Amino acid sequence: MSAQTETPGSVTTVYKVSGMSCGHCEGAISSEVSEIAGVTSVTAVASTGEVTVVSAAPLDDEAVRAAVDEAGYELVGKA
Repeated sequence: MSAQTETPGSVTTVYKVSGMSCGHCEGAISSEVSEIAGVTSVTAVASTGEVTVVSAAPLDDEAVRAAVDEAGYELVGKA
């Protein structure tokens, strides 16, 4: 369960997502997750299936799950 503080007031969380296979997948997930309130940065990596999210406060896992679902992928859990 990876949640570490990047800078004062920000939280970094790494999620595992299944179904990503290319740059388009990364972009789709990044676009949806970045719309969650408080998210300041999203980095999706298809080769590892990991999505790193930096936010102002810890995120609701269900909000992240809904965003990943909306992009057409499945949130497996936290890395």
